[in-house]
Amino acid sequence: MAGAITHDRRSAAEGRQGGPLIVTEDVNLLDDLLRLCAAAGARPEVHHGVPERGGGWDTAPLVLVGDDAARRVRGAARRRGVVLVGRDQDDSGVWQRAVEIGADHVLMLPDGEQWLVDRIADVAEGVGPPALTVGVIGGRGGAGSSTLACALALTSARQGRRTLLVDADPLGGGLDVLLGGEAVEGLRWPAFAASHGRVGGGALEESLPSLHALRVLSWDRGASVTIAPEAVRAVLAAARRRGGVVVVDLPRRVDEGVAQVLAQVDLGLLVVPAELRAVAAAGRVASVVGMVLRDLRVAVRGPYAPGLDDREVARLLGLPLMGEVPHEAGLSAAQDRGAPPGSDAHGPLARFCSAFWERAAVAGGGV
Repeated sequence: MAGAITHDRRSAAEGRQGGPLIVTEDVNLLDDLLRLCAAAGARPEVHHGVPERGGGWDTAPLVLVGDDAARRVRGAARRRGVVLVGRDQDDSGVWQRAVEIGADHVLMLPDGEQWLVDRIADVAEGVGPPALTVGVIGGRGGAGSSTLACALALTSARQGRRTLLVDADPLGGGLDVLLGGEAVEGLRWPAFAASHGRVGGGALEESLPSLHALRVLSWDRGASVTIAPEAVRAVLAAARRRGGVVVVDLPRRVDEGVAQVLAQVDLGLLVVPAELRAVAAAGRVASVVGMVLRDLRVAVRGPYAPGLDDREVARLLGLPLMGEVPHEAGLSAAQDRGAPPGSDAHGPLARFCSAFWERAAVAGGGV
């Protein structure tokens, strides 16, 4: 396996953090803030002034101070994460009151509702560095990209990482089938077709099928459903906010939805069989994908045509070489028995994937 894997990721904190602290006596404002907290999936603590010792002023991840309460919190200890919330767009004095309480932000409702929901959701989910996101794409049809994507995800989960496997190809037959979990309960892509705005990372993770210690977002066997690009972006962003690893099985065509996925991928693996026609086809795929994905590398799969080896394939494509994807005898028979690709921890495919994640961990301080 060649080429350094460079990223700067560390695992996000596990579990959910405490909800925000709300300080206000304005009943109408409180109703709005409680509504926004509910939309973000957070349970706030509510006070009319600075809580007594042992309260949440120092410990809450976010403090929402109503403009009516600004004077009552002037003497509180300075801290990060204080937002002064008001309604009067024409009140120039709100900025002075924000300075007096050490607020990081001044927010006016209703204009700032979406920003505030996003901010509350971030602290409620304990957001840390985003997941290392790896996209796998075939240089031609039948290149084995789905097999490699599954093996990478299974290996990551077996090594103890929070792992999500995303099937971004609606015409690929479903990765849940490849994993032997087409009957397992959980949401598939069509359930998110109408998503807009922010999708909660924790809620997404909990709603998906759990297979082989990882979560899987795949397609169902129903009629074709078009997923809006903004829904694709929101769902993948939610997955990344949970930290750990996200592996995406990508189609070879790039439409608006796939472009939204590629924009969030840290590293792309182009799986190319070592034959001239496959290299030619992969060149066309790389030229399109490379317009969106900055870090695209080649994973070469044998057997090799005369005059070709893995380095020559990478040279012809003008891309860095990630390594040679090994052949694993009996893979199809194992899948028929319910053992998905990469499930044999001692097999050559799993060893390739283990080496990949080890290098990713060394390069980035952990994934």
